[in-house]
Amino acid sequence: MLRKFTPLLQRKAKQLPITYLCNTTRNISDSKAFFVKDLYEPDYLESLKPKFPQFENLNVQLKGYDYPILESYQRYLHKVAEYLDIDVADCYALPPQHMTVQRLRPNSTAVDAEYRLTVYERNLHLEDVSAPIYPLFLRIAQAALPEGVELSIQEHTEECEERRYVPDRDLLDLKAELERIQSGTAKKK
Repeated sequence: MLRKFTPLLQRKAKQLPITYLCNTTRNISDSKAFFVKDLYEPDYLESLKPKFPQFENLNVQLKGYDYPILESYQRYLHKVAEYLDIDVADCYALPPQHMTVQRLRPNSTAVDAEYRLTVYERNLHLEDVSAPIYPLFLRIAQAALPEGVELSIQEHTEECEERRYVPDRDLLDLKAELERIQSGTAKKK
């Protein structure tokens, strides 16, 4: 194996400057790493790697009770991300959640007032966020956060992707009916 590499190493040594070859303080292991790296990997691969670590997929989740304020804030964060050269892969809304809140009279279980609240949700899917840029984006997002809006950032997962699609009730009913029919025919046999 060493005999095969020897002519290649000699050719590489001829291309190197004399000062590099006369350096006696260099370890043998360092020179092997130099030759092996240049032998098997092209130089342009190193230039394609990012300088800093990156967050591959982030999900910026915004929740709030006031629809216009939430929409405006989501649009603002999208513009900030584009300004900071963060790749915004997708922006989407989720169906609103409705809840009922009851206010009770003091020292009793009688209902004094009942409120129906709607929680709206917007999401930004960010890709390849550079580590030095992420804290800057986060500080800008926190500084501009309006009252009543909740901001959370987490890694984008399959669950985030599945939540955005509303299930088709008719299709689910047909699938359940098909399963009932198939299980009924299986019992008869």
